[in-house]
Amino acid sequence: MSFPQHRPRRLRQNPAMRRLVAEHELSARQLILPAFVREGISEPNPIASMPGVVQHTMDTLKSAATEAAERGLGGIMLFGVPAVRDATGSGAIAEDGILNRAIAAVRAEVGDELVVMSDVCLDEFTSHGHCGVLDAHGQVDNDATNAIYAQMAVMHAEAGAHVLGPSGMMDGQIAAIRQALEAAGHTNTAILAYAAKYASAFYGPFREAVDSQLVGDRRTYQMDAANRREALVEVELDLAEGADMVMVKPAMSYLDIVADIAAACSVPVSAYQISGEYSMIEAAAANGWIDRKASILESLLSIRRAGAQQILTYWAAEVAGWLNEGKK
Repeated sequence: MSFPQHRPRRLRQNPAMRRLVAEHELSARQLILPAFVREGISEPNPIASMPGVVQHTMDTLKSAATEAAERGLGGIMLFGVPAVRDATGSGAIAEDGILNRAIAAVRAEVGDELVVMSDVCLDEFTSHGHCGVLDAHGQVDNDATNAIYAQMAVMHAEAGAHVLGPSGMMDGQIAAIRQALEAAGHTNTAILAYAAKYASAFYGPFREAVDSQLVGDRRTYQMDAANRREALVEVELDLAEGADMVMVKPAMSYLDIVADIAAACSVPVSAYQISGEYSMIEAAAANGWIDRKASILESLLSIRRAGAQQILTYWAAEVAGWLNEGKK
């Protein structure tokens, strides 16, 4: 007995049918909002290369965090932009430093209704813009940098961060941070390791967002775009050192890496849809070349489809609004 040929188009004939058989979907809880807070400003400062994104004041940051919680986002990742920088990034470990104060303010505002995350890195705080301190030869000193990361991590945990995001790509940074947290009694503070962070051309707008002082590049410590298998090595090392979650950054140009890591490990996998990815879509939409909403949603769905369970995206709050509206 023969049967009529299967025709996949039967399952695409209307929106209800497409919803029924969809393999992946977006939800607000999977989205994390990166947010910048700048010291010394009285009004939010628009970021020219990232339309719709601002450097927050402390008050507007708290409002953004409240909105994120109300819309059901998974978390908020905080970045500090200090008024003064120096060679060692001392503002990162100052008790009254902008990031430490921001973490405490946001945690006081949202409590446990939103996962409060912090960037553990020195690039925003150094006068040279590198992610660590430099040695006598002008190279990033891996071990000296890890010692500062450990101090930062403990301060962020004490300020109230639920999750720490070490993003500097120093060898051994997760072990240094985990050991410091354990010694200080912060055994429940989670670490989201930027395990596979690539040296990317798409970071440009972010450097405006944090007023980066970098001259040159970070290719001696961030990963080479040509390498795929190396990402799994980095993940294995970070998990062995005590990471609870891992991240791929950037997302859209590295979906193969997201898929590899999601298939290889059992911990939650995140991906960061970075500034350049955001800006490209916004610019194309502003010129009328693409449909803005459809392109944003498609880009996020591609990251989910590759295997990311959480996505850091500057559209997090807006997209959550769309998703929540669609449920009504």
